[in-house]
Amino acid sequence: MPRLWNETIEAHRRDVRDAILDRTSALVAEHGLRSVTMSQIAEQAGIGRATLYKYFPDVETILLAWHERQITAHLGQLARVRDQAGGPDTRLHAVLEAYAHITQRSRGHGDGALMAHLHRDEQVARAQRQLHDMIRDVLAEGVRSGVFRDDVAPDELATYCLHAVSAAGELPSEVAARRLVKVILTGLLR
Repeated sequence: MPRLWNETIEAHRRDVRDAILDRTSALVAEHGLRSVTMSQIAEQAGIGRATLYKYFPDVETILLAWHERQITAHLGQLARVRDQAGGPDTRLHAVLEAYAHITQRSRGHGDGALMAHLHRDEQVARAQRQLHDMIRDVLAEGVRSGVFRDDVAPDELATYCLHAVSAAGELPSEVAARRLVKVILTGLLR
């Protein structure tokens, strides 16, 4: 097959997959996890049930794929934020603030049972480890350059940062989340 044909087929498959993920997420948000059927998803995505089953065996698998896409997008966003900032203190501030924003926006997405179900997956543990390592590396660079405290290992400080920023999900506003990040950073500076 010509390369153009292969690219067109792959683009079509990505579009169908994205439509399935998006429609499933919307249906679950509207009706709850237990109420959504594969027939509803196929109808909302504008495809036949047989086509849907070629992509995914069940609603749970679709939701896990949707969640993985979200996680990948968030990690990409955080890496871009980190790479656009200046020194270690500026980079850490940017990453923590972006993560606080993501955490706060994620609050209220879906019901608690759905979130608990999605967050038990191995992909979440991998993503948390990647984020932890990203923050640890920025902290280590800041320790070497004398910006951040050196009496606590960067690995421990990264754990502290992630746990502290998770509180942003309970805060009433983005302004409050930014204040939280400033408090966290104050505890890290030399």
